[in-house]
Amino acid sequence: MAGHNKWSQIKRKKAVNDQRRGKMFSKLIREITVASREGGGEPDYNPRLRLAVDTAKAENMPVDNIDRAIKRGTGELEGANYDEVIYEGYAPGGVALYIEAMTDNQNRTVQEIRHTLEKNGGNLGTDGSVAWQFDRKGQIFVDANQYTEDAVIEAGVEAGAEDVVEQAGEWVITTPLSSFHEVQNGLKERGVEFSRAELAMLAKNEVAVEGAEAERLLRLLDALDELDDVQKVHSNADIDDEVLVEAM
Repeated sequence: MAGHNKWSQIKRKKAVNDQRRGKMFSKLIREITVASREGGGEPDYNPRLRLAVDTAKAENMPVDNIDRAIKRGTGELEGANYDEVIYEGYAPGGVALYIEAMTDNQNRTVQEIRHTLEKNGGNLGTDGSVAWQFDRKGQIFVDANQYTEDAVIEAGVEAGAEDVVEQAGEWVITTPLSSFHEVQNGLKERGVEFSRAELAMLAKNEVAVEGAEAERLLRLLDALDELDDVQKVHSNADIDDEVLVEAM
């Protein structure tokens, strides 16, 4: 698993101050709103919305915030109309970046992303320039202190998982898109609780990044993640562990 994913996990586990929690909630609200707009406001009949709501609850978002976001998506409440946009680019060391954004002003968003990339040694690419280097997969995260490797592998593989690895104190279960929800249900049926589940773009091949280049890359990833319109940043970086730990 790429070091970039480890960066994401460790960053999520760090103490969250009010400002960072506010940014996290803002991104989750956008996802809930768009999911409701695209597939309706009933989580039981809208898998994308169900995933977004489960994620929001796992992050302790108040139920009132979730309900308002759903109603904005279904048109029951007024709110901004967000578009989903993908940006592709490169970071220091030739690392590929796949950036998912939601925005009500695409001109503003592309300018912010381009400026952030160029300021940190990267550059914006054309559509399709890096997407071929990634596969869309499901990932489910289980506390490694709570469950043994054998228990997680048995439950996950029987339900259709592709792989189970330990990463940053968690078992990370990777699934094809076609069995993402089935694996979640299978884990629940076998008594294995998971902290969260998400869709991710996983690199087909990783690029090793060490030393000063790794430090520059982490600064860029942090800067992109801080942008209000950016939902997720995926990379094919295999980041040097020592640099990763020091940066966190």
